[in-house]
Amino acid sequence: MDLTIHSTFLPHDDPDAALAFYRDVLGFELRLDVGYEGMRWLTVGPPDQPGTSIVLHPPGADPGITDDERRVISEMMAKGTYASILLGTKDLDGVFQHLQASGAEIVQEPTEQPYGIRDCALRDPAGNMIRINELR
Repeated sequence: MDLTIHSTFLPHDDPDAALAFYRDVLGFELRLDVGYEGMRWLTVGPPDQPGTSIVLHPPGADPGITDDERRVISEMMAKGTYASILLGTKDLDGVFQHLQASGAEIVQEPTEQPYGIRDCALRDPAGNMIRINELR
C-alpha cells in the first residue's frame, strides 16, 4: 500500500483569526478559501509540502450534529480539549521564540518530555492544541 497524509481537519470559530494565525504566525500558505451558506472552510499548509494540508472548518457544519452536540463541541473548543495537531521542526527554540514574539497563546515552553521528545505547546485562536516536536 502507498498512502500519504493528504489533509487533516481542525475546527475554527473565526475564519479570519484562523487564517491570520496559520498564515501569518505559522507561515502556512492559504490554498483554498471556500464559503457556503455563511460558513468558510480554509485549507492551509506548509509552502514546501504541497501534498499535505490542514482544512480549518466550521465545527457545526455537519447536518447530522445535534444542537446539544454543537454546544458540547463549542465548550470543548473553548477549553482546548476538542482537537489537536502535532507539528515538527528542527529548530524548536527558534520557532518558539517566533511564536512567543507573535503573541501566540503559549501552553508549554520547550520541554524535554519523559517519553523522549522535546516539544512545546500552544493553542490556536479556536483553542486547538498544537504541539511542536523537535525533529532530531
